[in-house]
Amino acid sequence: MRSKKSWQYVALLTFLIGMVAVSGCSSQVAKPAPQAVEVKVMQVMQKDTPITYEFVGAVEAKNEVQIRAKVSGNIVAKMVTGGATVSEGQPLFRIDSRQYNSALLTNQATAAQSEALLANARKEVGRYNQLASQGAVSQQTLDNAVAVEQQNAAAAQANWAKVQQAQEDIQDTVILSPLNGKIDINDLSVGSFVSAGSTIMATISSIDPVMVKFSMSENEYLQFAKTQPGASPTEWGQNLKLILSDGSTYPITGQIEQVDKGLTTGTGTLSFKASFANPNKLLVPGMFARVAVQSEVRPGALLIPQRAVQQMLDKTLVTVVVEGEKTETRAVKMGTKVGNMWVVNEGVTANDRIVVEGFMKTPPGTPVTVIMIGPDDLQTPAKQ
Repeated sequence: MRSKKSWQYVALLTFLIGMVAVSGCSSQVAKPAPQAVEVKVMQVMQKDTPITYEFVGAVEAKNEVQIRAKVSGNIVAKMVTGGATVSEGQPLFRIDSRQYNSALLTNQATAAQSEALLANARKEVGRYNQLASQGAVSQQTLDNAVAVEQQNAAAAQANWAKVQQAQEDIQDTVILSPLNGKIDINDLSVGSFVSAGSTIMATISSIDPVMVKFSMSENEYLQFAKTQPGASPTEWGQNLKLILSDGSTYPITGQIEQVDKGLTTGTGTLSFKASFANPNKLLVPGMFARVAVQSEVRPGALLIPQRAVQQMLDKTLVTVVVEGEKTETRAVKMGTKVGNMWVVNEGVTANDRIVVEGFMKTPPGTPVTVIMIGPDDLQTPAKQ
């Protein structure tokens, strides 16, 4: 009986020892190596690059005029609809002219009466001159007659001035467009009363050319000034490009025409206005666009695709393929954007390879299978 129990203890001990041995062997088995991740990679480009700066701007009319009447009255005719394109000298509104016609007739009658009095006074002076030469009347009488003539002449001149004013008032009852442009849709309707010099009847904005107003910081302005010493902004601000809100480039270049007198208080920026031809009326006041201004040509600039750049809080990162075909994350300092590329100021060299697609799946140290691409391949959408 005792020998049977001893045999059971030996068997149990042998089983436990075997389990420990198996466990130790399994722990020594090597883990399988991680599989390489396929990524698209591009070599850092190095070439002489024109540096272009972009500034947010707003399209404005070169000329914008508020239409106000010179005479008061009710609008009796409207010759244009809101939003229409108008030409200089084109009739827009007509104000009731009846009171001004009456004023003209009254002033003409008064002027005619003044002319009659003046003619009579001139005859009196002629007679007194003849009598005074014969000693028939005193010099005082002649002087009085001359004074009356002069008074009547002045009165006639004043009354004719009133006639001219009345004629001008009648002409001013027809409101003409002062420039070529487009009228707004907030114009007045027939029957509205307008007060001379105060009521805004409509607003007309010129449409070709247009101005684009934008601002740059003091440091940016100094950067441009240093690239062309002695040149004014109107000289280096030529061949400006305009990038519209949909990303398209306006086909006509522009140039800086106006520079503000100084930096804006509070923002420290300098404002500019650039002129762009607008023959197809594509640009409309109030549109936002980016003004691209070319600065210096940077020799040997390093460029990488914009979509390879990762923004992490206050850091800018790129993923680089290093020796051993593994990934490494690097902090970089970026410069200006050039098309779909981005100038790198610090962080990479011309020998580095940058992960363009797949960096979200490749933390540092990840083995990768590299597929090299070129600038032409950047036209296809990225897959991260």
